[in-house]
Amino acid sequence: MKQNINNVRKLREAKLMSKAELARKAGISVLTVDRIEKGHPCRLDTKRKVVIALGLRVPEADKVFKSSQKSEDRGQGSRVRGQK
Repeated sequence: MKQNINNVRKLREAKLMSKAELARKAGISVLTVDRIEKGHPCRLDTKRKVVIALGLRVPEADKVFKSSQKSEDRGQGSRVRGQK
């Protein structure tokens, strides 16, 4: 399973919000908030709900959810399939 890097917990705690409060404001379950904070993937719509519930605008989503694509690309080598 791919772990996603995010700042949900950091931003939630900075706003003195509980997981339950964030879940209520976002319209998602506390279990989903817990999974997101642990780096599990979630749907784009869920990310949007979390960003808005944290008091941010959708264009600011990169402050909450960072792409882990760059770290996944590292270490895969630069060889193209079929080349030796």
